[in-house]
Amino acid sequence: MAFFENIPEIKFEGPASKNPLAFKYYDANRVIMGKTMEEHLPFAMAWWHNLGANGVDMFGRGTIDKSFGAEPGTMEHAKAKVDAGIEFMKKLGIKYYCWHDVDLVPECEEDINVTNARLDEISDYILEKTKGTDIKCLWGTANMFGNPRFMNGAGSTNSADVYCFAAAQVKKALDITVKLGGRGYVFWGGREGYETLLNTDVKFEQENIAQLMKMAVAYGRSIGFTGDFYIEPKPKEPMTHQYDFDAATAIGFLRQYGLDKDFKMNIEANHATLAGHTFEHELRISAMNGMLGSVDANQGNPMLGWDTDEFPCDVYSATFAMYEVLKAGGLTGGFNFDSKNRRPSNTYEDMFLAFILGMDTFAQGLIKAAEIIEDGRLDEFKKERYASFNEGLGAKVRDGSATLEELAAAAADMKAPANPGSGKTEYLQSVVNNVLFNGNK
Repeated sequence: MAFFENIPEIKFEGPASKNPLAFKYYDANRVIMGKTMEEHLPFAMAWWHNLGANGVDMFGRGTIDKSFGAEPGTMEHAKAKVDAGIEFMKKLGIKYYCWHDVDLVPECEEDINVTNARLDEISDYILEKTKGTDIKCLWGTANMFGNPRFMNGAGSTNSADVYCFAAAQVKKALDITVKLGGRGYVFWGGREGYETLLNTDVKFEQENIAQLMKMAVAYGRSIGFTGDFYIEPKPKEPMTHQYDFDAATAIGFLRQYGLDKDFKMNIEANHATLAGHTFEHELRISAMNGMLGSVDANQGNPMLGWDTDEFPCDVYSATFAMYEVLKAGGLTGGFNFDSKNRRPSNTYEDMFLAFILGMDTFAQGLIKAAEIIEDGRLDEFKKERYASFNEGLGAKVRDGSATLEELAAAAADMKAPANPGSGKTEYLQSVVNNVLFNGNK
């Protein structure tokens, strides 16, 4: 059964095209800095948003029909979503998908063994339907925040029984990730945090989270999982204080508990802004620590204080993000569109238009980030700005041979330092604008 008969295969037509169902900038075969766009931008479809989100919000019922001709909450519906998802990805040329366990199948509240049997069935179906295609799993994860049993957290729960169920879900999600050939496995601490310190032992909870992750690594490696484990930082929502507030916090946690050799960051743009950071800041912090792994490609609304998961359209943000990714040498994961259509965008065509927007936005970002790097003015300015550390006492600071006493003596001889020089923020911003809007490129 075809679900999107009225939607053609989406092809690249170039910036001059007015065809809404065509790529203007994403040209999969275009080579940039030695790699094709498709290699630079391994895009993925988020199962939960694209095949599940129906436009419901806290003020109203759903506006989008995602039944795909089957009764929601049934295995027939789960299989219909597989069929629709594969058709959707083929028409867009998307090679990867991401999922939570209960995105794939309806959860049985009475018996986890029933849920696990359903996961076995649907993963067999996915393998059957993707056989002979180039569609693959980017990463999997377990939803340990939606079910009421996780109201006090999963790894951070106060209940040993609930902790067992969290472990069981992680184990099964790892089984399915390996079965589907996933490149990664994500921990998003949906309810790993607290609302008040009056009832919370933070140290106890973080130790238990770390132990769950250690057990996951040990089990994953034992069944042949060779990919990266990821933490996806988020500062708040649904808990007031999330333990994985931002990249720096999550990296510190991983190092404290000896998990840093197996884990990297899955950075989401909207989560970065909720933490008071820019998207590129979180990418830079991850990369400089050797932990830039994967990306959830979306954006938030700066006028709203919650996770809106909008499809990315900000080319400035995408350019700065791709600058960081290129400088880091690329991702071990990919670019997952953890994004959902706006509530009034309620047609199947809107689903395609949203992905075209997102893919074109990151393609523009890639093109312009490469041009900024090739232009060289930003790199040259930073090189000159720190040049005083290339010789003399500056060089000794860098190689670790300087002492506090000799630096203090040098300061005493100087009496006052020279002007450290202008940061030239406005000039550098004009350089970026010049590259972005240079019509000759």
